[in-house]
Amino acid sequence: MIRRYQKADEIPTAEIWHRAGLDEYTYLPEFQALSEAEARRVFREVIAASCDIWLETSDSVIRGYIAMKGSYIDRLYVDPAHQRQGIGAELILHAKNQVPTGLELHTHQQNGRARPFYEKLGFRAVKYGISPAPESVPDVEYQWRP
Repeated sequence: MIRRYQKADEIPTAEIWHRAGLDEYTYLPEFQALSEAEARRVFREVIAASCDIWLETSDSVIRGYIAMKGSYIDRLYVDPAHQRQGIGAELILHAKNQVPTGLELHTHQQNGRARPFYEKLGFRAVKYGISPAPESVPDVEYQWRP
């Protein structure tokens, strides 16, 4: 089930972001050094403060989320324990239904799981560049147009 994020969801949602990031971003030393407490603070002050967030839940367990700024997908994370079960695709479908005119996002060029996932769902790479500091690593902009 997909539902809107609420303030009471902050800790488990921030923990998903932190766990999934530690699992995937082995090439980002700054993320690997991020403590759980700091991840919660960044989630609260940066992500939740500026994005419209939707959660995928099952039996009241948050398994993943998508954070959007209009048509821009700012974050999409699925708890590593629940990956490869269609949760990310369900969240992307929700985003497509919310913004049927098209979506945009960025991901790291090294993100070997995300890039084929987005491409399978109809996104295409439109621009290559460098992510903003503190990461400053090669990234790629993707767009989906109906």
